[in-house]
Amino acid sequence: MSKQALIVVDIQNDYFPTGKWPLVGIDAAADNAARIIQATRDAGDLVVHIRHEFTRNDAPFFLPNSEGAKLHPKVINRTDEPVVLKHFINSFRETELKAILDQHDIDELLIVGAMSHMCIDGITRAAVDFGYKATVIHDACASRDLEFNGITVPAAQVHAAFMAALGFGYATVVSTAAYLQSAA
Repeated sequence: MSKQALIVVDIQNDYFPTGKWPLVGIDAAADNAARIIQATRDAGDLVVHIRHEFTRNDAPFFLPNSEGAKLHPKVINRTDEPVVLKHFINSFRETELKAILDQHDIDELLIVGAMSHMCIDGITRAAVDFGYKATVIHDACASRDLEFNGITVPAAQVHAAFMAALGFGYATVVSTAAYLQSAA
């Protein structure tokens, strides 16, 4: 029988409107993530929180030991839920994440968080490379406008492009409502 864990990636204060690096739609994404967290807790499954900090004090956001680097109150961990500190885009890189998952015999990951085009993409691809089955809850993730070659790419298009790519070859990509309905 498969064992699933929820991975809550980088839903931290700096990504919210008063933070240093606000994302488009982060409040709605965090609300959906909170719904997924509650459903996962109710099912008795493992919830693992990922918290990103840069290692240098001149970083644009997530400064070491700052208020902005703390988990947002909407998705705060319980004392029995591990919080993995990372310093890279890929949540598996130089962290204890894989050891935690292995300790709990996890083979399926449910992924929510930020940013869609960076850390969600990174963890999803790495998870599949490690042999996990991955599901991304697309409306529990957020992104921001990007710029390429003088063109501004709106956050909604950035998010859609990354969700489409993950859904093409790496993960099942579903909405909060669809996931909760299927899990009921």
